[in-house]
Amino acid sequence: MPLSRRTFLAAGAAAAAAGLTGCGSRSSLGAANELSMWTWVGSVNDDLIGQAEKGIPGYDGLKLSMTRIGSNYKTKVLTALAGKSLVPDIVAVNDDVATYFPNADQFHDLYELGAKERESDFLPWKWKLGVTPQNKMMAYPMDTGPTALFYRTDIFEKAGIDIDPAAVAAQAPDWDTYIALGKKLKQAVPGSSITDNVNSIFAYRMAQQPKRYMTVDGQYIGDQDHVREAFDLAVRVVKEGLSANAQSGSTDADAVVTNGKLVAFNAAVWWAQLGPKNAAPKTKGLWRVTAAPGGPGNRGGSFLAITKYCKNPQAAFAFISWLESAQNQAQAFLDPVLFPSTPASYTDPRLSAPDEFFGGQRIVDVFAESAKKYPGAYFSPYDSIIGSPLSAQLVNVETAGKSPDLAWSDAQHQIERELTRAGAI
Repeated sequence: MPLSRRTFLAAGAAAAAAGLTGCGSRSSLGAANELSMWTWVGSVNDDLIGQAEKGIPGYDGLKLSMTRIGSNYKTKVLTALAGKSLVPDIVAVNDDVATYFPNADQFHDLYELGAKERESDFLPWKWKLGVTPQNKMMAYPMDTGPTALFYRTDIFEKAGIDIDPAAVAAQAPDWDTYIALGKKLKQAVPGSSITDNVNSIFAYRMAQQPKRYMTVDGQYIGDQDHVREAFDLAVRVVKEGLSANAQSGSTDADAVVTNGKLVAFNAAVWWAQLGPKNAAPKTKGLWRVTAAPGGPGNRGGSFLAITKYCKNPQAAFAFISWLESAQNQAQAFLDPVLFPSTPASYTDPRLSAPDEFFGGQRIVDVFAESAKKYPGAYFSPYDSIIGSPLSAQLVNVETAGKSPDLAWSDAQHQIERELTRAGAI
């Protein structure tokens, strides 16, 4: 699977916090005067959490007790819910929020706690992702992962390409023209690539689609043309020699950024930190961003949910709505670089300041447009079951030369078996 901001941050935390499991008669974790919260490393702003640990805003005598879990986060949450004992009051949920929908009865409906009054503060598509097909609001929006095209100006100049962001966007408005641009770059600077690996093309093309693998009423559509088009596009980039073949999790993943082989990349906002700023700090000033070929997309973004075992649901909702206000989401963009789901944040000076790493460009403007124009898509509880075989087979095409048609067929057969086993079809 392609590297994500989530796995990148989690890699820095080698061990989970102690004391997360055990027996007891209490259903809620923590003392009576505190709200317990579980999340992963790099998911919240430490200063804001520090304020809540001294006292929940508006609730005297009640404070937050937060635990950062370094590994197997989702497993620990689901285990706690299954045991119905020592369950945290509040849990963070990753972008696979739909996989928690079968457990929706173990979470409060945030509409009943007043969430409806705050809906207009958020991106509509982001808000919708936390609502179950039964119209229960299970998860409250945190950050998002809007996409854009990152590119190296020095390499583009060597290829005789106008480096102005608007000019680049005009030259590569879709994937066909992006591939043509990649060929031009490779001809001018041999070895240049426009993706790190085959799965990134597939993932980011799917991230632009208004539909994914399942319909809301449970129909499987992962074998339809929109998915096959993304699959074939990924294969095409490989066949054109424009992929760096740096598979996620390998030592090459950072190396292709460090050594300058990856000269353009359609990626989410969090890649700015994960990629060039982390892996190629000496390229400061050489990068720019512009609208992505193929249109706006989104990859990543998290949520907060309040469990049924919460000691004080109203206080918990007051806390999460305070934490995810437009003002506080702007602060969370500074550290740990979480792109807001609240459009009012986009004009905050803390976001709109020029980024010297990107040559003084106001990159927030590009990502804000992507976030606002992303069409949204339904994520089902079975998306990971469906996506994994497709990703695995694409790796087989890139690394082992497997026939794309056979890879597609094998992926579909495996998906059918897994969905049947899960009772989804």
